[in-house]
Amino acid sequence: MASPIPSYVRLHDREELRPLAHRLRARLRECDLCPRRCRVNRLAGETGFCRTGGRAVLASYSPHFGEERPISGTGGSGTIFFTHCNLGCVFCQNHPISQGGEGVEAAPGQLAAIMLSLQKQGCHNINLVSPSHVIPQIVDALCLAAGKGLRLPIVYNSGGYDSVETLRQIEGVVDVYMPDFKFWSETSASRYAGAPDYPETARAALTEMHRQVGDLRLDGQGLARRGLLVRHLVMPGGLDETREITRFLASLSRRTYVNVMEQYRPLHLAAAHPPINRPLAGREYEEAVAAARRAGLERLEPNAMERLFARLGLG
Repeated sequence: MASPIPSYVRLHDREELRPLAHRLRARLRECDLCPRRCRVNRLAGETGFCRTGGRAVLASYSPHFGEERPISGTGGSGTIFFTHCNLGCVFCQNHPISQGGEGVEAAPGQLAAIMLSLQKQGCHNINLVSPSHVIPQIVDALCLAAGKGLRLPIVYNSGGYDSVETLRQIEGVVDVYMPDFKFWSETSASRYAGAPDYPETARAALTEMHRQVGDLRLDGQGLARRGLLVRHLVMPGGLDETREITRFLASLSRRTYVNVMEQYRPLHLAAAHPPINRPLAGREYEEAVAAARRAGLERLEPNAMERLFARLGLG
């Protein structure tokens, strides 16, 4: 059975994608794309919290095999890592990129060529990592790439700190939303990410994402074609927040696909911020998974041990 046509291709064929790119780009003159609403003129070279001007900055791109099973598959996810971020997480494992600024500017044509190259390499999707601050540049590139034959689903891989207004504007562009939900409390969000409004913002953003694409739908190969996939990194001392977050996700839908992530390490500046200045304990992770199940969530990404048992036929 042929794969369904990604939604952005239909926008391109109806000649609606280019006008959308123009409208998004106009917002860079007084940038309000993300919840920071810095109001700087990025087209004139001014920069706000994300330190990005009129062009996207790219850190790397490649097929990636370490994402969730429905995203990586066997051919890999075509990940494009954008430099900078609209959060300032003290524990960020990619801080040289997100906060250190490693990367090079790319014109829309260059970004489009990268997307087409990843498709040619056999990737299952285009996975946009930290896209919230460069949405106009992405849609610019999609206009060119779709016209040259790009047909892969678009995965929007964000920190969850997204503007509902912007998400509504790009409805029909994204096939798979893959946000984080990091914090439930304003205190944690302020202390660890400099964004006290993160919990409220993430709840609104994920609700809008689910409205647009619904529960995650897979094709015959088990690959994500459309829908919502949520990541929650379990943090030391954060089980109360995990319980609230998983209850919220179950309220969206018991079929919400959730990756309860176990790989927290005290990286970057985390050593100065107890209790996240230590690795996650195994018992904390086990309780987090149990909390997700108690909340009623029916679709959890298998953890590393479960994947190993499956490969060995011990599941």
